[in-house]
Amino acid sequence: MDKKDLAFGRMNFILLAIGAVVVIIGLILMSGGGSTGEAYDPSIFDARHIKVAPVITFIGFISIIFAIMYKPKAKEESTEKNAE
Repeated sequence: MDKKDLAFGRMNFILLAIGAVVVIIGLILMSGGGSTGEAYDPSIFDARHIKVAPVITFIGFISIIFAIMYKPKAKEESTEKNAE
């Protein structure tokens, strides 16, 4: 398979992996102890679960979108030089 046939470059895959890891970290931060019928756990309303984790997850999704749309400049420059 030729590298020209791939839709994404190496940098796109690296950025995609970083974004996926950030989303997973956000989801892990959102999880936690829950309340049961016998015991109430007030930690489910901590700032970590309600504020921090959703923001981290959102940043991860935005970085994934950026990774998909990212187009390296070096490829365009080398294409222009080859055309001349």
